[in-house]
Amino acid sequence: MRIVGGQFRAKTLASPSGLSTRPTSDRARQAVFNILEHASWRPFILPENAAVLDVFAGTGALGLESLSRGAAEAVFIEQSPEALKVLRQNIDSMKIGAKTQVLRADALHPPLRPAGIVPRTLVFLDPPYGKNMGYAALNALAAKDWLAAQAICVMEMSRKQPEPMPDGFTLADTRHYGVAEVRFLLRGV
Repeated sequence: MRIVGGQFRAKTLASPSGLSTRPTSDRARQAVFNILEHASWRPFILPENAAVLDVFAGTGALGLESLSRGAAEAVFIEQSPEALKVLRQNIDSMKIGAKTQVLRADALHPPLRPAGIVPRTLVFLDPPYGKNMGYAALNALAAKDWLAAQAICVMEMSRKQPEPMPDGFTLADTRHYGVAEVRFLLRGV
């Protein structure tokens, strides 16, 4: 697995052993960022200067890809100790610790957004497949003031077990990459 675009293009990312973490493939990540950069429905320019939130972060590939492509900063939410170790290793290897914050937290019960962190304009959610955790996390993040008005939320889920749509979000686009379905949602539009 590697960064596919921007300043850190071709940088190899570490990932935990085993099947507990399922990183988004390089191909799917490239496609997601192509859509974010060129979609007519986006309310603002992305990912340049975005305030990113990578939820169920795992290796941090989506948030790190955003930073490589010009995002201003990224917050990562993950609770697995093994994934957190690899995530911090990836951040350190890219020497971008000043632009990141890593929170060990349950995405379904996130902390209230700290005053020093601005609401997020670009949110990635890559929850475990088939457990309907993505939209529950999205609603919890909205309730804890993590999401900016018109935030773009990108959620990966199982193509065979899609999650129900959350209230307060509009579906802007849906794409399929192998067994994955990726949905692009706009908050409050």
